[in-house]
Amino acid sequence: MKKKKPLLQKVTVEDYAAEGKALSKLDGKVIFIEGAVPGDVVDVQLSKSKKEWGEGKAIHFHSLSPDRVTPFCDHFGVCGGCKWQMLPYEKQLQYKQNEVAQNLRRIGKVELPPIQPILGCTETARYRNKLEFTFSNRRYLLPNEIAAARDTEIEQESALGFHVPRLFDKVIDITTCHLMAEPVNAIKNTIRDYAKEHNLAFYDIRFHTGWLRTLIVRVATTGEVMVNVCFGYDDEAERIRLFDHLLKKVPGITTLLYTINPKKNDTIYDLEPKAYFGKGYIIETLSTGSGAQPLKFKIGPKSFFQTNTRQGERLYQVTRELANLTGNETVYDLYCGTGSIGLFVSDKAKKIIGVETVAEAIADAKENAALNNIEHAQFFAGDVIDVCTSEFFEQHGKPDVVITDPPRAGMHEKLVRKILETSAPLVVYVSCNPATQARDLNLLNEKYEVTYVQPVDMFPHTHHIENVVQLKLR
Repeated sequence: MKKKKPLLQKVTVEDYAAEGKALSKLDGKVIFIEGAVPGDVVDVQLSKSKKEWGEGKAIHFHSLSPDRVTPFCDHFGVCGGCKWQMLPYEKQLQYKQNEVAQNLRRIGKVELPPIQPILGCTETARYRNKLEFTFSNRRYLLPNEIAAARDTEIEQESALGFHVPRLFDKVIDITTCHLMAEPVNAIKNTIRDYAKEHNLAFYDIRFHTGWLRTLIVRVATTGEVMVNVCFGYDDEAERIRLFDHLLKKVPGITTLLYTINPKKNDTIYDLEPKAYFGKGYIIETLSTGSGAQPLKFKIGPKSFFQTNTRQGERLYQVTRELANLTGNETVYDLYCGTGSIGLFVSDKAKKIIGVETVAEAIADAKENAALNNIEHAQFFAGDVIDVCTSEFFEQHGKPDVVITDPPRAGMHEKLVRKILETSAPLVVYVSCNPATQARDLNLLNEKYEVTYVQPVDMFPHTHHIENVVQLKLR
């Protein structure tokens, strides 16, 4: 017989912890709670219960926090994309600021200057420039739908939307997503309606059958719109009918592509998207804020780019300010992606050296450098810890400034050691995970002191937070 999970009654939610989970303390035991806000009084169904901590979900609310606001999305609570919509944005920023401070102090254990107030977003909805939707022949049924059906068998339906958290084979049918500006919903709904009307096969992730797999939409601030539809196999006649219908219904699309993906995973980085309409890419611009012409970036279907364009500008402006450039510096841009940070600061540097693992991203970086007539930037493909050898630094010049923007896992310890060895006068560390950033700061503390800390919010209504730290050689 399955053991019944423990239930905690009338728990007062006290604060937020890492990863956006609320927390409470009961008899010295920390309880992490999903779906609650500090100030709520809830019953918690535990999924994990250890000696010093437990984890669970709020299943009944005795009273609601005065801090709660009404979520603006109809899919809130089911879709896992914007879990903090019930919190006022000012409160979200407060909790994010606290998380940065706690991580740097608890994990980093280094001396810190005053942490600057977090830079919040001007736009807290429709701020993303890219979304990926999934086609599925198994629409996720809401609890009220199941309850209403009682003993009646529910016919399986297709859906186009987002995966349900922790359920790989179920997709929420999204009608309106507020993460991205139009025409994203018009594109999505037009394709779904046409597909259902013409009985086109939505993908079955269990058996890897079906025609329609994923839909990727990018919108630039220039007004250009890219759509990439991924199919399980090619059906040229049906594809042409679908695409012609889409272009007629949504005339704002500037580039329409398709990708044939017969694999068992959805990644397109080892596939070749083909253009059906338009030039096959879009142009995005970033304003440096220095009075110069905005930088242009060519974005293809596989390009890496900051997901929040306008807030990305602010993040890069902070990075450039903290680099203290005078025009005479050799700047190393590590984990450079498509070179956006390096190119953004290039007008204030003598030389830019970018290094990135993904070869396609480096190809984009070189193309973007040429697009902006930036001739003093060089980009190299390869694992940062393999490329950045003593010989490499000797060949390209000792770094005056190191800018590093690693993935969530942070920097490899070997790279930290190499930075310590090079003794660059100044390091700017851009992070999307303050916990691993704090770990790396602890290692860098051997030679560097933290001189400036600036949190930046890139993703409203989520727990994600960026943090920029300036370090100077002792």
